[in-house]
Amino acid sequence: MPTEFLFDLAFVTKLVLTAAIVVTASMVTERAGPLIGALVVTLPVTVWPAFVFLALDHDAAFLAASAVAGLAINAITAVFMLIYVLLALKLGLVVSLAVALASWIALALVARSIAWTFVTAGLLNIVLYPCCLWLANRFRAAAMPAVTTKWYDVPVRTLLVCSLMAAVLVIGNWAGPVTTGMIAVFPISTTCTMLILQPRIGGPATAAVVANGIWGMAGISGGLTALHLAVEGLGMVPALALALAVPVTWNLTVWISGRRRNRSVEI
Repeated sequence: MPTEFLFDLAFVTKLVLTAAIVVTASMVTERAGPLIGALVVTLPVTVWPAFVFLALDHDAAFLAASAVAGLAINAITAVFMLIYVLLALKLGLVVSLAVALASWIALALVARSIAWTFVTAGLLNIVLYPCCLWLANRFRAAAMPAVTTKWYDVPVRTLLVCSLMAAVLVIGNWAGPVTTGMIAVFPISTTCTMLILQPRIGGPATAAVVANGIWGMAGISGGLTALHLAVEGLGMVPALALALAVPVTWNLTVWISGRRRNRSVEI
């Protein structure tokens, strides 16, 4: 299949999926609360299609290497989200997001210089995710302020997401396997969610969404782990199916657990 066609197809697919999920998640958050919105926005709508299109043009070894690089960077994303949560409680969007993104870029550049193995990337996730989840746990609940939806909200949100996503995809077009894995797990959906929600619902409420989202990002690490372990033994199709099924199942489990916890508190 021609590389140029694959890039164009991947480009359009990611734009559509990301815009649909982020805009939907922002609207769900405003009505249903931070947990559901966070779990919607952390579905693997950019990560999974990225690896599907890689599979059409590369072999299993390339996919396995990209999954390891993606696994390392996805651990760094937990730090990015935690930094934003802590800053957004008191500071505005520009400062909170700028500092968080600068931290992600700096850590990603450091990570790119390291020759990651599956074991070292996995250990990084095992250390960082529990720490970030523990530190962000007390910020997961927040009241959602009443907001008014105007006719132009959806088009403006869609344009914002598509513009940012397009920029990221163009930058990633030249990448090799390591950088490709990094670009594949750039926190585009979370970044767009921050940009959309904080001006509308405020810093503490948006911080609650992002704090809950750390749980969803942990599921993406699980999907990347499954992809790496399965792709050379089971083949690309089963491995890609696992890479999608693991984070989706994880998010559903987190949602069910959250509902049960809320019911027990009410009782």
